Amino acid sequence: MEIARAAAELFMRHGLRATRAEDVARAAGVAPRTFYRYFASKEEALGPLFSAGAEKWAEAVRDAPAGLSVPDALRHAVVRTLTPGVGVRPESMEWVRSLLRLAEGSPALRRVWGEACQGAERTLMEVLAARLSPARDAVEAGARGGAVPADGEASAGAVSGDAVSGGTVSGDAASGGAVFGGAVSGGAGPYVAAAGVRFGAAVAGAAVRVAVETWAAGDDPADGPAGPVPRALSHLEALRDFPWDAV
Repeated sequence: MEIARAAAELFMRHGLRATRAEDVARAAGVAPRTFYRYFASKEEALGPLFSAGAEKWAEAVRDAPAGLSVPDALRHAVVRTLTPGVGVRPESMEWVRSLLRLAEGSPALRRVWGEACQGAERTLMEVLAARLSPARDAVEAGARGGAVPADGEASAGAVSGDAVSGGTVSGDAASGGAVFGGAVSGGAGPYVAAAGVRFGAAVAGAAVRVAVETWAAGDDPADGPAGPVPRALSHLEALRDFPWDAV
């Protein structure tokens, strides 16, 4: 991380092209061979910074109050991590803006940013799966004949959601054990559920990533009405009706 911070400072001060890996090593107080032990290129030196920022949001979803629904946990995490003075220092947001602008002009740096976002997406998928597992356990218990509490009483294996009964899984009125997102039935349930969580994590991650990238491309203040938080919250509305109960 020390090398990553040194690289970020040099890139912003002198530009990416004018900065060599050896310059980064010197600024970080390490030998060039030590630099190359960790990073294959100067662009990759930003990986720890990018990853730390991207992972922070996913971890905030993990730390959101357990009673929150998944959509509310996602919004809670956005506010906690992207609001200047709350979860991030105002100067850090300007670093983000500068580094993402550099990435726009560098395919190698864009690749490093993309890899960091993919890593955070995998973390988010695990976090969402953990948040959804208690509800999924209740659904499975109901399918075995136990009562599943919803807004009222669900019986005979009914699954909460739109009061779909007889062991069906909520979605677009899928029946006979069908699972949302393609009406896959039978033993495919666990696979489809995992795919649904992955899809939801991908959309949520893209919602926040695009919000930060589009904000960084302009000059709006981070704490203003066109900052990354309002943008991300607006994008996450696309998941408001996502059938989390079915994944």
